[in-house]
Amino acid sequence: MKLPRSVVLREVGPRDGLQNEKQFVSTEKKLEWIELLVESGLSYIEVSSFVRPDWIPQLSDSVDLFSKLKKKDGVTYAALVPNKRGLISAFEGNADEINFFLSASETHNMKNKNANIEHSMNDIRSMITECKNQKKSTRAYISTVFGCPYEGNVDSMKVIKMANELIECGVDEISFGDTIGIATPLQVNDFLENLVREVPVDQIAMHFHDTYGRAVANLYTSLLFGIERFDSSNGGLGGCPYAPGASGNVATEDVVSLLHRLDISTGVDEKKLHNATSFIAEQMNLTPVSKLFSVWNGSKESI
Repeated sequence: MKLPRSVVLREVGPRDGLQNEKQFVSTEKKLEWIELLVESGLSYIEVSSFVRPDWIPQLSDSVDLFSKLKKKDGVTYAALVPNKRGLISAFEGNADEINFFLSASETHNMKNKNANIEHSMNDIRSMITECKNQKKSTRAYISTVFGCPYEGNVDSMKVIKMANELIECGVDEISFGDTIGIATPLQVNDFLENLVREVPVDQIAMHFHDTYGRAVANLYTSLLFGIERFDSSNGGLGGCPYAPGASGNVATEDVVSLLHRLDISTGVDEKKLHNATSFIAEQMNLTPVSKLFSVWNGSKESI
């Protein structure tokens, strides 16, 4: 199958990347990081989540963060919300897009949202209606698509049924998450063969974690189905607080490197993206797990 000519990256580092880290990054430094990400050419930033501060302390400054954002035209600044209280905060913060989440596994959904899947779906349905009234675009994450840390295997047809329900609710895009990074290219291939028959490709995004080093291979498999939207995290930061053992998201710089060498346009400047990686690594006193960062720092040559 022919590869896409261009791909849109959903940068989730400021939210998904930080939520599982122990160190709190100040609001001012988060703002600097977001500006560097935007300067690199990324057109979509998931800024934060309006969750209870005691649940995710690393994102406890979400209200302040959104109030201080200096938005750039052509960039979408998104917020993740768990419930209607969070939705109100997202409206007040003028988030450009509202993102929701639920799991394909009942156990993970209960731990992540303190509710069963049916209840979560009903809540999302109601919130999507409110978003439409406010003329906000919407996005939904389905987690544990390829496996759950508590229940094991997940029925792919159950996931597709959930996706159809979300489409019927009016969601604009669905991100399908390999939350614990267990998927293989063959598994992704089999899943997408069924999914693209039911859900339009332009409403599909893929979200891979790199626990076993297979995220880039899984992403390439998705490209073969014409998927043009992928979530990634600068520096490979991230993980799920309610998915033991899950490592970070696939690194934005590794994804961009692959896509550019496949002659797929992203609009991202790799050198400027490296500046963002270096910045957040310094703030958190860590070494990014991304392969490209290691190569860049080791060679000091042009990418």
